[in-house]
Amino acid sequence: MPLAAVFFDFDFTLAESTTASVECINHALVACGYPAAEREAIRRCIAFPLAEVLPRLTGVEDHAAIAQFAAIYRSRADQVTAGLTQLFPSVYHALPQLRSQSLKTAIVSTKPRYRIESILALREAGHLFDFIVGGEDVRNHKPDPEPLLRAMSRWSLAPQEVVYVGDHPVDAQAARDAEIPFIAMLTGTSRASDFEPFPTHAQLHSLDDLPPILARLSHRL
Repeated sequence: MPLAAVFFDFDFTLAESTTASVECINHALVACGYPAAEREAIRRCIAFPLAEVLPRLTGVEDHAAIAQFAAIYRSRADQVTAGLTQLFPSVYHALPQLRSQSLKTAIVSTKPRYRIESILALREAGHLFDFIVGGEDVRNHKPDPEPLLRAMSRWSLAPQEVVYVGDHPVDAQAARDAEIPFIAMLTGTSRASDFEPFPTHAQLHSLDDLPPILARLSHRL
């Protein structure tokens, strides 16, 4: 069955969002009375839903505290995230190549859809993607396969017609459970060994390497 679509995670797969995440998370932490977190600790939290960030950074699991932190984070993120997030230059090279091969492209991320849309608009890249499944579009976030299954249902695709590209083991687990081939990007906080428990068709350091990998993979699916 020929490859029909490529789904992408967003943070650290398509975009460098460290500066935005550090700014928003530390703003919320300090506003809530906690000390600012280290940059690398914050980077390791980016793949997870917002409700998990405060527990991971502070150990605090009180629901009211998490809700307060999340509200302050969202307010700051709406102000600064688009301006502080850069797409990787390879996005502008690789995505047009994929679309010229009649492949559909979509983003499947835990990040809110409206926030991704604002980043893409600012970076003049919205035309490179057909649609976005964001955190507000599903009940269960990655590593649950629901976001990928929802994206597949948009085009009535079979798992063999899709490849998911992501930078974190939660992406790999979601792809495995959705029975979708997975390609790992080593552009975030994960190491190559982190993907060993999951079926992975390739590990890439740049999206520039993706088009030829997909051409070979398409013949094997």
